[in-house]
Amino acid sequence: MSPRRNQQRKWTTTAADEPATTPLGGSLRRTEEYDGEDWVVQTVAGTAGRHYRCPGCDQEIPPGVGHVVAWPAHRGGVDDRRHWHRACWTARGRRTSNLQRGRGAPRY
Repeated sequence: MSPRRNQQRKWTTTAADEPATTPLGGSLRRTEEYDGEDWVVQTVAGTAGRHYRCPGCDQEIPPGVGHVVAWPAHRGGVDDRRHWHRACWTARGRRTSNLQRGRGAPRY
């Protein structure tokens, strides 16, 4: 029996096959509507060595964890960017923001 020959296929893509999101340095940026305004949402891999606090659940996002960065489209400054867990961004309509904890309350 002779070995199988693997032939390389040459794939061609057209403009219709391109995804709707634009890849930017390994991340995906898109625009979503939330609370009556447009938000720019970017999925990041979380390779930076910083901790972020998710506004949806008020818990930390440790370094190395993939998450979502979102900011209003009309005022897209660095100060307006918020780092969210992916699940928290998906459930943002069902969650309250700016959770208030007492000093003795647990962080989880």
